Amino acid sequence: MTAPDAGRGIGNGERATEITTTFVGLPRDCFRILHVSTGNVCRSPITERLTRHYVTQRLGVLGGALIVESAGTWGHEGAPMETNAERVLAEFGADATGFTGRELLDEHVIMADLVLTATRDHRQQVISMGHSAGLRTFTLKEFTRLVRAIDPATLPPLEDGVVARARALVRAAAALRGWLLAPTAEADEVYDPYGAPLTFFRSIGDEIHQALDPVVTALTGVRARM
Repeated sequence: MTAPDAGRGIGNGERATEITTTFVGLPRDCFRILHVSTGNVCRSPITERLTRHYVTQRLGVLGGALIVESAGTWGHEGAPMETNAERVLAEFGADATGFTGRELLDEHVIMADLVLTATRDHRQQVISMGHSAGLRTFTLKEFTRLVRAIDPATLPPLEDGVVARARALVRAAAALRGWLLAPTAEADEVYDPYGAPLTFFRSIGDEIHQALDPVVTALTGVRARM
């Protein structure tokens, strides 16, 4: 079994102080975020590249320990990002260069420390793959709702390492899941813009941006620049 290509992430996480031990005793000094949608050509690519963009804005090279990837439950392996998705990313100042779609595999889930899905169906598909994924798999909007309820002062400071902070954030969110339910089932969904006009892609991009901002703030401990 091989790990997902680290080249899709922000960096390779070389800080020795952040080395942790995960499954089968392998040491890792990074925290992997996996975004999941259906085809991996619209929603999850936008979310992947916006996450990378925002982390880099706030942490620069210190964000290298956060590896951000994506895949699709019916992923178009090797396919380019949808043109309208690229346009939306460009409008946010993010880069779509070099992206290729891929199908979600067991090893992607095994290696992920946090899985954020576009919809509840995607979340259930990831969890059904096993690998103890339940406690680290959320819809993007669900995770945002939970993160908003977490007191940042209860998380490790950035000085302790971004990996330690990220792991603590996921544990805290998982503990809150049964207490902070969505007001409606649709509240946790990011709908598929595949084949839609640019205006709908922009609305989905705005939804993803609004959901990601508090998540990246909580992960990094740094607010977006005004």
